[in-house]
Amino acid sequence: MPQLKELLVEQLQDLLHAEGQLTGALPKMAQAAHHPKLKEAFEKHLVQTEGHVERLRQVFEMLGEAAEPKPCKAMMGLIEEGKETIGEGGDKEPIAADLALIAAAQRVEHYEIASYGCLHEWAGLLGYEKAASLLKEILDQEKGADETLTEVARSGDNEEALDVMPTEGINKSRNGQKASPGRSANKSSHAAVGKNR
Repeated sequence: MPQLKELLVEQLQDLLHAEGQLTGALPKMAQAAHHPKLKEAFEKHLVQTEGHVERLRQVFEMLGEAAEPKPCKAMMGLIEEGKETIGEGGDKEPIAADLALIAAAQRVEHYEIASYGCLHEWAGLLGYEKAASLLKEILDQEKGADETLTEVARSGDNEEALDVMPTEGINKSRNGQKASPGRSANKSSHAAVGKNR
């Protein structure tokens, strides 16, 4: 299956470039994050991403191919969106800015999960079991990073901050009742900041 191996190598080159871009983007996202858990998640994933680059280089070696990155246009677009999200965050409440960062980061994770899922299967089909195992390790870490971001978005801190924000009655407290309309925007702002710093 020479064409499948060629496709595998091309996609690996694409991901090598993508991961390289992420090593530059994640520190900026960590710096822009307000919530300590979100900062920690970005910093942890930066370390993992640096490891992904090393694992990808090992996979190229196992395939007998040069580890040459190929421009990943999809990741370039996602990184650009992430930059816009960071830039717009200064005009948002801390909780909104953090949730926007999480959404941008999860778009990246879902792209990588789809990509590594395919490559893991293709490597297995071609009989590159060790390479498939390394790709599975990366895939599992990408899934874990995505789950962590979801947990941060659902954290009790964010729920409490949302409970006190005046939102025309669309937000509800934990017991299912509408948030009290008597709470001021000023108080909600302080609550959101306090919970996310």
